Amino acid sequence: MTGGMLLTFALLQAITAAPPPAGTPQPPATIFAEPAAMFIAACDANGDGRVTQAELTAGVARSYATAEGAATGSIGYIAYADWEQAWLGDRNALPSPFEVDRDGDNRITLAELQTRFAQFFARFDRDKDGVLTRAELITIRGAPVGDRYGIRKKK
Repeated sequence: MTGGMLLTFALLQAITAAPPPAGTPQPPATIFAEPAAMFIAACDANGDGRVTQAELTAGVARSYATAEGAATGSIGYIAYADWEQAWLGDRNALPSPFEVDRDGDNRITLAELQTRFAQFFARFDRDKDGVLTRAELITIRGAPVGDRYGIRKKK
């Protein structure tokens, strides 16, 4: 290589490998998963990286059985919040108890929870093949144009 080519190569490497300026906040996430999507992925019973509706239905039943009061056939909103904490990662994760409790009796049955997760399944199943892959369970969001490090330029 000639000296000019070496210098060009070194400059290109420095430009592409340059870290963000000091004090720059972490860029916003461009790939994320909803709590419901993470739960659905965890229902992959056979470990093939794909979740069928049957696996999801069984996974919802297994998790629901761990909720306080589930043996009675329904759980209250506080027990549901405990279920959300354990299985979705936060007491305020979606779906909320209000969207799961379809009959408005302030109780959540296994059937109501399975119905809500069946709706999630249908929404995430982009190719409508009846199986959810990890690619279908994540959301990719682009950074704003000209926002290399997650910082918007001031005008």
